[in-house]
Amino acid sequence: MENFIGALDQGTTSTRFILFDRSGRIVGAEQKEHRQIFPKPGWVEHDPIELWRNTEHVIRGALAGAGIKGSQVAAIGVTNQRETTIVWDKNTGKPYCHAVVWQCTRSDEICRNLIEHYGQEGFIGKTGLPIATYFSGPKLRWLLENVPEAAHGAQNGDALFGTVETWLIWRLTGGPEGGVHVTDVTNASRTLLMDLETLEWDEDILRALNIPGAILPRIVPSSDKSIWGATLKRGPLEHPVPVCGALGDQQAALVGQTCFERGEAKNTYGTGCFLLLNTGTVPVRSHHGLITTVGYRIDSQDPVYCLEGSIAVAGALVQWLRDNLGLIAKAPDIEALAGSVEDNGGAYFVPAFSGLFAPYWRADARGVIAGLTRFVNKGHIARAVLEASAFQTRDIVESMNRDSGVALQSLKVDGGMVYNDLLMQFQADMLKVPVIRPAVAETTALGAAYAAGLAVGFWPDLESLRRNWSVDKTWQPAMAEEEREKKYGEWKKAVQRTFGWVDRS
Repeated sequence: MENFIGALDQGTTSTRFILFDRSGRIVGAEQKEHRQIFPKPGWVEHDPIELWRNTEHVIRGALAGAGIKGSQVAAIGVTNQRETTIVWDKNTGKPYCHAVVWQCTRSDEICRNLIEHYGQEGFIGKTGLPIATYFSGPKLRWLLENVPEAAHGAQNGDALFGTVETWLIWRLTGGPEGGVHVTDVTNASRTLLMDLETLEWDEDILRALNIPGAILPRIVPSSDKSIWGATLKRGPLEHPVPVCGALGDQQAALVGQTCFERGEAKNTYGTGCFLLLNTGTVPVRSHHGLITTVGYRIDSQDPVYCLEGSIAVAGALVQWLRDNLGLIAKAPDIEALAGSVEDNGGAYFVPAFSGLFAPYWRADARGVIAGLTRFVNKGHIARAVLEASAFQTRDIVESMNRDSGVALQSLKVDGGMVYNDLLMQFQADMLKVPVIRPAVAETTALGAAYAAGLAVGFWPDLESLRRNWSVDKTWQPAMAEEEREKKYGEWKKAVQRTFGWVDRS
């Protein structure tokens, strides 16, 4: 009997496969990290073949660990690091080069040329996105200009483009032997190539970026009763399991947090930090540096849109403190180190390692530690690292409140950093609203499971998903208003110090 749903969660640093039961509880899981490849300053790559091999590994591992057979899995949903760009040969299944990761800034010159011709907001009316290195379209253009094999494959019809969910769905459903080439609306909305209203690739933008339409996947709903394909018997599940759900990781967390009503919001604290606000079935255009994106689409229903604030560096800053400076041995150690001091000692860390995303969109910014004195020690630096995620989140919320016209009342949170009590309390203090962690914090994978489960009737409707959600812990704001605003004002001064570091002339 098919009692479980599988969620493949392919993130920036690792790949996981998690099995959920009908109550949304985890019954099996396996995780494997992959290499982070940095060929040049500002360049970030992953090996797509490594991502696929890790996918096979974690699926087999999760099933074996839980004692579950592939025949007991009703469907699979996929969630993924968004914007990361892969181009491969459809006949051999071999990528033409490494994946260009969402953090990578190599398409900066392409973006500058586009901005020169169209303005930074030249495509925002159609796509909801500013022109920036963050998005997949300019990355794809760079690959077609700089990887001759990819350019040749695109010319002769052999090349396929996709973000990571497209690549993995294609491999899961057969690869060169009939794999389906699809992308869901949430990932398509992050390419800078899709019209938010029509949910189709925009021909004018494709011409502007000189991207052939034949290389692009078919755009499908996030949860699709018209099942795209099934896993192979000789694949990691050893059984034909429907693949019918996909969401970009942040939209998957929105669904996993059951933010189905207009005005509900969630924030994910992962490698980056991403805050999404459900704005309903009509896209809301931002005038304060946010992104308009598709939140999800269930089958043939109207799509649900979001305002999003994207922060490039959150948990990645803790990794940097661990790996580059060696101040901590493992990521959770940062809480004790930060807790060894009462405050940040006047130090502020703005992690603009590859520029700043929302609401600033400054590719010329670079990271700074401001306010240093002889008093500052490693505990203060650790606290400044944690506080950076909370300050950046407040930057987003300030813009979101102005765009939506509705003040945030509470914030649902998820991701690896939400088990850091010091950070979560500081976040509640900075936002002056309750911060709520759900009982199942693996909301990204859960959202992908929900998308697939809805498609095959494993869960009947959204209300059944809401019943699965429950609170684990809530942090209430406790900081005095004067102190809150003083700290935030100093943070804003530190942000200003990052601007103009890279010479754009």
